[in-house]
Amino acid sequence: MPWSNQGGGGGGPWGSPPNNGGGPNPWGRPGGGGGPQAPDLEELLRRGQERFKRLLPGGMGSGRGFAVVGAALVVIWLASGFYRVQADEQGVVLRFGQWIRTEQPGLRYHLPLPIESVLTPKVTRVSRIEIGFRSGGENARGVSGREMPDESMMLTGDENIIDIQFTVLWAIKDAGQFLFKIRDPEMTVKKAAESAMREVIGRTEIQPALTEARQDIENSTRQLLQQILDQYQAGVEITQVQLQKVDPPAAVIDAFNDVQRARADRERVRNEAEAYRNNIIPVARGEVERLIQEASAYREQVVSLAQGDAQRYKSVYSAYTQAKDVTTRRLYLETMEGILRNTPKVVIDSKAGQGVVPYLPLSDLMRTLPAPTPGSTSASAAKGAVASGAASPKPGSQP
Repeated sequence: MPWSNQGGGGGGPWGSPPNNGGGPNPWGRPGGGGGPQAPDLEELLRRGQERFKRLLPGGMGSGRGFAVVGAALVVIWLASGFYRVQADEQGVVLRFGQWIRTEQPGLRYHLPLPIESVLTPKVTRVSRIEIGFRSGGENARGVSGREMPDESMMLTGDENIIDIQFTVLWAIKDAGQFLFKIRDPEMTVKKAAESAMREVIGRTEIQPALTEARQDIENSTRQLLQQILDQYQAGVEITQVQLQKVDPPAAVIDAFNDVQRARADRERVRNEAEAYRNNIIPVARGEVERLIQEASAYREQVVSLAQGDAQRYKSVYSAYTQAKDVTTRRLYLETMEGILRNTPKVVIDSKAGQGVVPYLPLSDLMRTLPAPTPGSTSASAAKGAVASGAASPKPGSQP
């Protein structure tokens, strides 16, 4: 053994004096001729080699053993190429560092290392980019966030300056393009979004941009930004563009608000005038139509009556030409009938009224006379006159 004592003196492997009386050995154990010896490392290695040989069929030195070991290593190496792509990932396969294909979620296989490797970035995570401001802190107006005037100041289509702050939400559409076609994806999306917004605002006047055109600006910017990124082959999908603030510059915002209020008042007065006109004109037109209809009806009535009278006159004349006496008497009777129909007087023929008793309607006369007042002599005289008149019969009447 290499650690056996040299020169018969009983010294240890480091040249320590022999252990003659039970002194400590190199391992700190008490000496003695009958104590345990230190483990032999060579013996341990030899025993391990023998055990390994027994595990291999045919022994360590046979060709079959090397073949089995090699086959096992090859199988393990080939099996290391299996991998799984999760539902929120895409597998980007690299061959010697070059992107060759993109795999969808599921159990996949690639050639083992070092030939091929795979990257699995998350593609469902939505990232957010702020343009014109940065979240956190507090700006000069006391609003949470920090303004970036270099990004937010834009020129409108009618040559006015407007302050726009917006956010862009994006996600990975193609992991291979995202990793290898652009160097800094977030900065690329940010610069492209700012450029697209400036182009859209440059085609829009300031008044619609501040009021009703916000949704159109968001949609147009998202479409234009997606076209730009597709041309870059960035592998990015723009999910949404959100306008956070659209205001005039802070230096002129008070004057601009005055102008907006004046325009609002103008629109209000104009709308009131339109409402009044819409109320008056239909009423006037209806009144005109009513008058026209009444005039037309009156005209038709007069014409019809005139035509009827003319036709009646022609009929009477035709009858008169055939029987003059009869027609003349009939006309006289009809005329007298029409005259005396509404007359309250009663005319009695002296020849036909021999047996008629005269009757004085005192109740009707009392209703027609004025109401008497106490002590009035005229009322008493009137009553006496009526009474006397009632007592004396009329000349020529029967008693």
